[in-house]
Amino acid sequence: MTRVPYTKPALSYADQLQQLKKRGLIIENDSKALHLLENVSYYRLSGYWYSMLAEPKTSHNFKRGSTFNNAFGLYCFDKELRKLILGELEKIEIAIRAKMIYVLSQSHGPFWYTNPALFSNKIKHGKTISKIGQEYNRSDEKFIADFKNKYNDPLPPSWMMLETISFGSLSKLYQNLAGTRERRDIAHYFGLNDRTFESWLHSIVYVRNVCAHHSRLWSRVMSITPSIPSTPRFNFLKHTIIHHPTSGLPNNNRTYYLLSMLLYLLNIIHPKHTFKNKLFRLLKANPIVEVTVLGFPTNWETETLWS
Repeated sequence: MTRVPYTKPALSYADQLQQLKKRGLIIENDSKALHLLENVSYYRLSGYWYSMLAEPKTSHNFKRGSTFNNAFGLYCFDKELRKLILGELEKIEIAIRAKMIYVLSQSHGPFWYTNPALFSNKIKHGKTISKIGQEYNRSDEKFIADFKNKYNDPLPPSWMMLETISFGSLSKLYQNLAGTRERRDIAHYFGLNDRTFESWLHSIVYVRNVCAHHSRLWSRVMSITPSIPSTPRFNFLKHTIIHHPTSGLPNNNRTYYLLSMLLYLLNIIHPKHTFKNKLFRLLKANPIVEVTVLGFPTNWETETLWS
């Protein structure tokens, strides 16, 4: 396909509103719509009225009965879904940090993460340690300041340092760990083999970034696809190969599979969690949301994990 220069002009809020009306979107309240175009933006909201476009979608004409309020309702649902997921990811992230710190420190001492011999790719390890060093220098945690004042080590022990590094850096440390017993033990605690756990960790970092940057999650097809565990130690999806009705490919790159991963991990680290109930309440409060768009299969309620 031949590429061409971008020539579309910037439109005023009033012109944006008129364009939506011209294309067939019902605007229930002009003042409200203008306020949202100004404070949320046309482009961000367009991700939520995209599903309302008639085929071919390149014509940008809306299906009959499409409303601005419904598009904004999907936007609000997606925002609440991201907030819910971020709150639960915090518990999972903390548990993973704690397990990595304990298992590897018990076997290889406080500074295990600085030891190149424990990692498969020395160049990648060097880059990760450089990034960790930058995070160490930027940290304003009091315990880091106290460590710098008292000790001459270039970096603090893992139980300090790994509490301050980004989840992305933590994921890279695990990913690059050599095939040791400790790598397997960490994954085994979460009921997974180490390759699957590495894949899930990578996906969780990706989704965390999507949520933290307020990006659309509701109908997203994940560019980082988590593995499907062959023999999970705890109760997971029985129908894990959920094929997309059009492509026929496994549907493990949709929001439903991510939610199932989070539920599986929360059942291990926080058995009395309320994540499932919160999600059910959110879905019930938003009847305009079609769960199939999130990748939910028709039989999802029969899964023991979700029942």
